[in-house]
Amino acid sequence: MSDVQKVQVGEVQLAYRVWGEEDAPPAVLLHCLGEDGEDWRGVVGRLAGTHRVVALDQRGHGHSDWPGDYGSARWRDDVIGFLQALGLERVTLIGHSLGALTALLVAAARPDLVARLVLEEVPPPLPADPPQEVPEQPSGPQPFDWQAEVAVVTERNAPDPDWWEALEKITAPTLVIGGGETSHIPQGHLDELVERLPDARLVTVEGAGHLVHEERPGEFLAAVNSFLAPRS
Repeated sequence: MSDVQKVQVGEVQLAYRVWGEEDAPPAVLLHCLGEDGEDWRGVVGRLAGTHRVVALDQRGHGHSDWPGDYGSARWRDDVIGFLQALGLERVTLIGHSLGALTALLVAAARPDLVARLVLEEVPPPLPADPPQEVPEQPSGPQPFDWQAEVAVVTERNAPDPDWWEALEKITAPTLVIGGGETSHIPQGHLDELVERLPDARLVTVEGAGHLVHEERPGEFLAAVNSFLAPRS
C-alpha cells in the first residue's frame, strides 16, 4: 500500500494514502466505521489506473487523530476541509457505509467540490426501525475509537431531518451500489434514496451483503468503471 501522509484540517490531523498519476482526475475514498484507508486495498489498483486515488482515514480511525468528538457533521466538515487542504476540486467521491453517508453530506453541502458520487451500501439518513442499540465495547485495544460507534448508532436512531431534505441539492451524477437482501441496510431505502437524488442510478450486487467491494470486487469495479467512463 501507499505510504501514509498527514495533513492538518482544523483541530485534527488526518491521514491519507495516494496512488496514481498526479495529473489524473482525483478520486477520494471514504471507508466504513471501524476501518481505514487500507480497507480499499482490493480495488485501489484498478481505480488508480484511471484516477489519482486518495484514501482518507476519517477522524477516530487508523492513523488520523482520535479526538473523542464524532458525528456525521464532523466527518462531513473534515472531508470538505481535507479537499480544500489538498487543493482538490471536482472530485469523484466514493464512500462505503459510514463513508458513503459522509460523501452524501459533502455533496449536498458543497456540490461545487463533487463531480461524481459513488455510494456503496449507504445508510440513508432515515431513523432506524427498529432503533439500534449501542453494542458493548469489546475488551482490549480496538482499531478505532469506540466513541465513533456510539455516535453512529445515536445518529442512525435520530438523524438530522435536514439531511434527507438536503439531498435535492446534490448536482453530481450518483451511483448507488447495494449488496442485496443479505445486507443489513434495508434495500428499499436505497430505492427511496435514488428517487430523491436528482441524477442517480442503482446497481444491486445480489448476495454481496454489506461489503460489496470486498466480497465481490470484480462486480464492484465493473459498476464503478462503467459509471465513471467518459461519455461520448
